[in-house]
Parts: sequence; C-alpha cells; structure tokens
Amino acid sequence: MKTKIPTVKGARDFYPEQMSLRNWLYENMKAVSQKFGYQEYDGPFLETLELYAAKSGEELVKEQAFVFKDRGDEQITLRPELTPSLARMVAQKANELPRPIRWWSFGPMWRYERPQKGRSREFFQWNIDLLGSDSLEADAEIAAIGAEFFKAIGLTSSEVKIQINNRKLMESQITSLGIGDIKAAFRLIDRVDKLSAQAWEEYGVKQELTVEQVKNLRALLDDKELWRKSDELIRFFSALESLGVREYFEYEPTVVRGLDYYTRIVMEARDRDSEFRAIFGGGRYDNLVADVGGDRISGVGFAMGDMVIALVAEKYGKTPKFAKSPASVLVTLFNADGVADSLKSAAEIRAGGIPVEMFPDPIKLDKQLKYADAQGIKIAVIIGPDEAKEGKVTIKDLGKRVQITVNRGEMAGKIRELL
Repeated sequence: MKTKIPTVKGARDFYPEQMSLRNWLYENMKAVSQKFGYQEYDGPFLETLELYAAKSGEELVKEQAFVFKDRGDEQITLRPELTPSLARMVAQKANELPRPIRWWSFGPMWRYERPQKGRSREFFQWNIDLLGSDSLEADAEIAAIGAEFFKAIGLTSSEVKIQINNRKLMESQITSLGIGDIKAAFRLIDRVDKLSAQAWEEYGVKQELTVEQVKNLRALLDDKELWRKSDELIRFFSALESLGVREYFEYEPTVVRGLDYYTRIVMEARDRDSEFRAIFGGGRYDNLVADVGGDRISGVGFAMGDMVIALVAEKYGKTPKFAKSPASVLVTLFNADGVADSLKSAAEIRAGGIPVEMFPDPIKLDKQLKYADAQGIKIAVIIGPDEAKEGKVTIKDLGKRVQITVNRGEMAGKIRELL
C-alpha cells in the first residue's frame, strides 16, 4: 500500500470549502478597509532577520521565526508578521508618500509554533495601518475598523469585545511601584492569562522583580477603572463614542501586547466567552519606521489572523453557506454526437454573463443532474437529439423541479429570468 505524503507540520491545505471561507473573510476585510479609505499593498514573503531582530521582541525572533541562510550566507526569514516590512517600505519612499498613509494587506505569514486549535505555523493575516499621524483619533479610527469588521460579518458586541490599554499609562503606574525594568514587567503582564498564578509569580521573580513588586503589579492589573487616570484613554473612548462603536470596547489593564515596538494605545479582540485566543491585536508604534532607518513616522494598526476569526464566526453561526460551484448552470452532454451543440450552448450562456459548467462525459443524464445538485448548481440545460434537430433546449430548474423547452436563441434570457 502506497504511503501518502503528508503536509509539512503546521502547513494547511485549502480545499474549495476552506478557500471559500478564506475568500469570504478577505472580501469583508477589503470592503471595510476601503470603506475607511485604505489602499491595498503587500510586502515580500522573505525578509532579512535583521529587520525583526531589534524590533519585534526576543521571543518572536529566537523561538518563532523560520530562519535559514541563503546561498550568500545571509540570514533570511519567512515573514512572521508584516508591520516591520510596512515600516521598511514606508522608510524607503517616505518623501514620495502623501500623509497620512492608510494601507491594508491580507497574506500569508509563518511562525514556528506548536499547531493547535486556532493556531498553525502557516496562517493568513489581515494587516491595517495608519501612518503619519500622532492623533488619538487615528488610533480610534483603527480600533473602529475592527469593530466595523465585526459588524460586517454579523458579530455583535454581546459576542465579541475589543480590549484597550495604554502602555504609556502602564509605564507610569509600573514605575510608581518601584519597578525599573519596564520591558520585564510588560513580559510578565503579557503572560498573566497564559500561566497559573503561582507560575506567573515565579516568572516575575525570574525577571528580577521582588515578590512584593509582583503582588503589587497583580493588584494594579485588577483595577478596571485605571483608564480614568489617562487623558489619552478618556479622549480615545470619547472618539469611539462619536464613531458609533463604543459598545464593542472595554478597558483591560492586562493587555500590553508582547511586541517591543508598541508605545501607547494597544488593543486585543476576543470572544466574550474567552474560549479562543485573541482574534486580533495591535496598537500604536511611534518609532518603528525610524528603527528601520527612516525618519520618525508614527503609526497605528492591528493584525488579524484568519484562523481564530473563522472559529469565532462559526461558533456564533455567522459563516454563510458557500456554494460549491461558482456556476449557476450545468449544460449536460446527452451523447457523444451532441458535443458541438453542448459546447456552443455553454459558450452562448457565458456570453450572456452567466457562469456555466459543461459536463465533459456523456454518462447517464440522472447522474449529471445529481452532480449539479451536489454542486449547488440551480439550472441544467438538456439538449437531446430531438431538441438539437429543432434548434431548441430544455431548461430544468433543479430547485423547483420544473422544466421548459425554448428556442435556443431565447435560452440565455430564460435562464436569467429563472435565476
């Protein structure tokens, strides 16, 4: 018995049904992005490791990036995220790009992680960013786009939430606790939902925080009204109110995001039951373009992977029923002598702007009709010897189980009426 070759661990096959789901997500992401005036772009799948080494955080670079040496002995990585590529692209053409820059993309990323529900090593990701504005209203716009996407696919504020924090606020609060290593504190906060209480405290001590500091930090993370101490967050939530999406948002002090380049507003979206990991995450990065060699151009954005949002949409019954075939019509092949008539009929229907499949083999008619039904095709066209002789076709509505015979010249118009 032959051994079937499996996919690479963590890679994914997209059969037509999965491809339909991916395209549905893409189409909604595109529609919402363009609704706010964002332009589509993309970057290379391969980047130098240097681009990420000092910008994305130690864990992503050392543990999650797919790294290899090319033939020139340079360290290359499959892109684990897109924001550093975006920053590099903006830095390269900064003087030519009108500000603000509103860009979005949807494409594949790779991270060397343990595959599990909602996570694989290869995934598709929506990135949307606004660069060239320090305004808090820019942050609110990006956050509102996330809420508008949820609205577009039917997810309500009772099903999903977008949690907000401000790293600038947290830095001041952490400093007031006598903690000098802000990055260590952020790494600890970012793991609060990933570790048990004891393991979290032990990790804090490993980060060279005292037991007392870890306990005080835990108390800080329990304060859901902390945002009222931040003028930026007060203004941010007010802008969301004006944008009509405030009900999707809540303050969450445990959200700091694990990537080192975030500076102020940060955000994560989750399902209300917290069944899944974050749907999307992002925030403001004021220094990233400068870090990759450009001028200081601030930015704000988020990234959403395709896997978790698909699980959430499925959980709440928001994914549509996808038609298996894009064709609306199947032209049957009655017998070998009828090939020319079937081909011409299919071409005439297509010329009328209607997508058509033609069955390629003259097998039993009932099998051809069963195929059409299984593929979700609504109309079948039958051209038997009698119809061919008289210049007619039989049009069968497979849903209503009715059929009519018409002159071939009327075929496309009648099909359009039935559809």
